[in-house]
Amino acid sequence: MRYVTNLPYETKEEEHVTIPMSDGVRLSAHIWRPTSSDQEPVPAVLEYIPYRKRDLTAVRDSIHHPYLAGHGYACVRVDLRGTGDSEGVLRDEYLEREQADAEEVLAWLAEQPWCDGGTGMMGISWGAFAALQVAARRPPSLKAIAIASFTDDRHADDMHYMGGALLSDNLAEAGTMFAYGTCPPDPSVVGDRWREMWHERLENTEPWVLPWLRHQRRDAYWRHASVCEDYSSVRCPVLASSGWADGYSNAVTRLLGNLDVPRKGLIGPWSHKFPHLGEPGPAIGYLQELVRWWDHWLKGVNNGVMDGPMLRAWMQDSVPPSTSYEERPGRWVGEPDWPSPHIRPVTHPLTRHTIGPPRDAAARAPEGGEAMTVRSPLSVGQFAGKWASYNAPPDLPYDQREEDGGSLVFDTEPLTEPVEILGSPTVELDLSVSEPVALVAARLSDVSPDGAATRVSYGILNLTRRDSTESPEPLEPGRRYRATLPLNGVAQAFPPGHRIRLSLSTSYWPLAWPAPKPALLSVHEHTSTLTLPVRPVDEPDEVPSSPFGEPEGAPPLAMTQVTPPEERWEVKRDLIGYHSELDIVKDRGTVRFEDIGLEAGRRAHERYTAVADDFTSVGGETTWTMRFRRDDWDATVVTHTRLTCDETDFFVDATLDAYEADRRVFSRTWNEQVPRDLL
Repeated sequence: MRYVTNLPYETKEEEHVTIPMSDGVRLSAHIWRPTSSDQEPVPAVLEYIPYRKRDLTAVRDSIHHPYLAGHGYACVRVDLRGTGDSEGVLRDEYLEREQADAEEVLAWLAEQPWCDGGTGMMGISWGAFAALQVAARRPPSLKAIAIASFTDDRHADDMHYMGGALLSDNLAEAGTMFAYGTCPPDPSVVGDRWREMWHERLENTEPWVLPWLRHQRRDAYWRHASVCEDYSSVRCPVLASSGWADGYSNAVTRLLGNLDVPRKGLIGPWSHKFPHLGEPGPAIGYLQELVRWWDHWLKGVNNGVMDGPMLRAWMQDSVPPSTSYEERPGRWVGEPDWPSPHIRPVTHPLTRHTIGPPRDAAARAPEGGEAMTVRSPLSVGQFAGKWASYNAPPDLPYDQREEDGGSLVFDTEPLTEPVEILGSPTVELDLSVSEPVALVAARLSDVSPDGAATRVSYGILNLTRRDSTESPEPLEPGRRYRATLPLNGVAQAFPPGHRIRLSLSTSYWPLAWPAPKPALLSVHEHTSTLTLPVRPVDEPDEVPSSPFGEPEGAPPLAMTQVTPPEERWEVKRDLIGYHSELDIVKDRGTVRFEDIGLEAGRRAHERYTAVADDFTSVGGETTWTMRFRRDDWDATVVTHTRLTCDETDFFVDATLDAYEADRRVFSRTWNEQVPRDLL
């Protein structure tokens, strides 16, 4: 990244500004703005997240907010209620109170003498969720949003219930927020009230996995703040981006296809990162794109920001399997609209271990042929990587050949010419199962001539939710059903000599929680199909080969690594007791923020276990340690959440401990039981 100091506007910053809410709670904001805005008001751009502006996002924030401020904007980073230095308690994600607070923040910004009355919202992940959800509420000052790595569907296309199946990230991310929501504010900001504010958080928080488990169907809890329930509610322009290695690769195209406002989409090879910090590379000059976006929609500059294709996407070239990549080779392609007129669905019948030649859409559908069966071991999924790649530690899927050993596998013949896909592949299955609750995982892989298999995309479907996630129904063993399973969106080039592989399994642990019992899946040939979104290789790319500048940003604030980070991702198997384990450590070490003299440490440990093929033996646990130190202030939070099950129930055991120095000042334990609901 190129760090830029010579920006068009001289800037000033206010590190702690309190914004009053209607119920008396005060939120903490960090504001960067042009010095000239005292006399010449400018638009305000809000980023609204729970991840602690004072320390844990401070370095990242220092790169992009001063940069945008230096281009003529008042950039405002607000800690959500109950996080960082804001008052109150954060009880769950995307609640009505959180969104009402955001509206009040925007109204407050629009009234400031340094603001011209117009506002925008930006962010990644939670910040992008917040911007999209608030846009659907249509606050009067909000003129545009720019969002990255988000979803419009909180139930089926988030960390919770992919295809109606419970994801292990439901536990992992609940553990993350259990920790972040119980950290103390900084005494140097809030003063002597810090301990009172901290204990209010500690005493009023429960493990976030509990409410998420209590709503296993798509109900009002999930419909709230899911913009897919009413796309027409969004009336402002939207710049939406994500990455193919991210868990949120699907929502960009859904917004492009369903919104009726000015909109642009951008999908790169990235994991869960802003595009200017994108990994795997290439990262792009995303902040320059934001400046053009805000200049047009907040300042009325006629700069052609809406020219060119609606969607710009990175067409990924074939690569060997790896758990991490520094760069993904490929090229930028553009589509004028979405759905694109250039992309055609090509349907292939599944025959015995073969993906057959494309079927003529006008041909009469054949009758189902012989059944092919699979009952996968629990080991299928240990090389799946994370639902959403965070690139720390390496968390992309590894070579799929071992996974394929426990799967039903279909291959094309070696390709005689290149094939490129852009969009969401779809599997339609004519199937039956042996149990009333079962899932199927589908993986699309690029198989090289030497046999190495690189996963390109995947999808999961809880078959009890094949027709409805609101009203699931148990399966009748032996009865034939039709089920449609969409895979995650992707742009991928398959070269000549390679094969395209579809693999079906009845388990995908630990990425997804298994069914109560192992199920035998029968798939009928000829009437089961794979449909690929094929983009003709001779189609013009409609974008320059390098449509973006190099990444730019403001110089990051000074930070010193005091103790080293630790990263671990280990698959372990005991062939005496048949115990298997995935052990993950993400330890950022201790860092010192030199400008405020604060040391902060973060350590997350995830562990997923199973015994043989006992589907009720699976368990997951996550432990977080967060520590903050300055002079004689030393505060630590330790959270632990464990999720286990039997055939009928989930069991949650959790602890929350808080320390001042080495003295424990708070402790609480939870032991809860939640019934399994066809899951």
